[in-house]
Amino acid sequence: MPPSPLVCLIVEDQDPVAQALEVLFSLHDVPAAVAVDAAAALERVRSGDVGVVLQDMNFAPGETSGDEGAALFHAIRSVDPVMPVLLMTAFTSLERAVSLVKAGATDYFGKPWDDARLVASVRELLAMREARRSSDRSANGSIESAARSRPGASQPDLCGLVFQSGAIARLVDLAVHVAAADVPVLITGPNGSGKEKIARIIQANSTRAGRAFVTVNVGALPDTLLEAELFGAEAGAFTGAQRRRVGRFEAAHGGTLFLDEIGTLSLPGQAKLLRVLQTGEYERLGSSISLHSDVRLLCATNVHLPTAIAAGQFREDLYFRLNVIELAVPPLRDRPDDILPIARQMLSGQGRTRTLGAAAERALLAHAWPGNVRELENRLQRASLVAPGEEISPGDLGLATAHASSPLVQPRPESGPYRVPGAGAERDALEEVLRVHGGSVSRAAEALGLSRQALYRRMERLGVSLERRPRS
Repeated sequence: MPPSPLVCLIVEDQDPVAQALEVLFSLHDVPAAVAVDAAAALERVRSGDVGVVLQDMNFAPGETSGDEGAALFHAIRSVDPVMPVLLMTAFTSLERAVSLVKAGATDYFGKPWDDARLVASVRELLAMREARRSSDRSANGSIESAARSRPGASQPDLCGLVFQSGAIARLVDLAVHVAAADVPVLITGPNGSGKEKIARIIQANSTRAGRAFVTVNVGALPDTLLEAELFGAEAGAFTGAQRRRVGRFEAAHGGTLFLDEIGTLSLPGQAKLLRVLQTGEYERLGSSISLHSDVRLLCATNVHLPTAIAAGQFREDLYFRLNVIELAVPPLRDRPDDILPIARQMLSGQGRTRTLGAAAERALLAHAWPGNVRELENRLQRASLVAPGEEISPGDLGLATAHASSPLVQPRPESGPYRVPGAGAERDALEEVLRVHGGSVSRAAEALGLSRQALYRRMERLGVSLERRPRS
């Protein structure tokens, strides 16, 4: 039996205001409940059926400081740290409401409120919470059950993904399941592990399937071009802009926008992206006309964002907006069952008759794969070109010969840039990729899916200098 729908909890001690809000939500089919004081509100939040709280800032007669509302907000967060909280405020407590938004409240609404904006915000937040609850329930389900939940679909579209590991089976199941919820998804994992493939699976199984899928590697964009790239620019907006430029948000209208390397986005860029997520609107560079954004936003990162938040490098409010649902892609070394199926698929698609010899298979399984699936693809492309015969050897792959008794590659969590927070682990992984590619920045950048400029910026940030770059 499916659980009851999540409700918007209205915390308001004045009956006329509470009734007006109840009627408003009822007219728009938004489930709502009322609590008249903080104690009742906290009891209802603990019950587990609240998806968003809409709370007043003052409850006692004559109270205008907003202290009561602030205390309730912090109490709610102690019960449920990710509960969305919307604040209702009169002018007298506006400053306090703004400070709470900076502390993590979702938004605030003045009295009298804008009906359309309030309803839209509550609906969006309820949908996000329902999607998170749904994804939690389905985490151990099957791909077939996820497919049956999509009307008219017999099998999910896996976009050609090949796998045998249980870890990827569970990940794909969850990706297919959350595809139906039109909310942001944050895809985490090391570079080259297949995050964009997971994003494409989400798109292919969503209501936006068949529409635009626009990708942006924000890590490769300098701050000076970021705004024009994302939002577009009018002719003359900057030097060299001779005609109107369509931004990626506009190009993806009605479809899906995939922002890769979101963890490298500058703080000014984060503020601009947050505004679009909060208001659903943006302006082209050089224009004052607001455009409506209708995109499904998917983001990917190899950066441990909570660590970046603690270091002041990433906005917490943006993180909570993006991280409605998080999908973590494991590195290739942690799923050795996938290595040979992926390799065989790649070889079959290269148009040449090539097979993996037994020694090559052992070498593939023994390798640590710091560059993940992208490194595997690059090595197979090289082998297809240099192999003198049909059978590929370890030497063709640029790998050492592994003995038949050699163990399969073992997980090494300490070497992954995402799995263990901290610059030390990320620096070690980057140095390993550079070592594997003989100190070539170009080849290492290609293996990691970065531009040379983005890799140089990462090297500078992690203290990987020209002198300390490992070479084979």
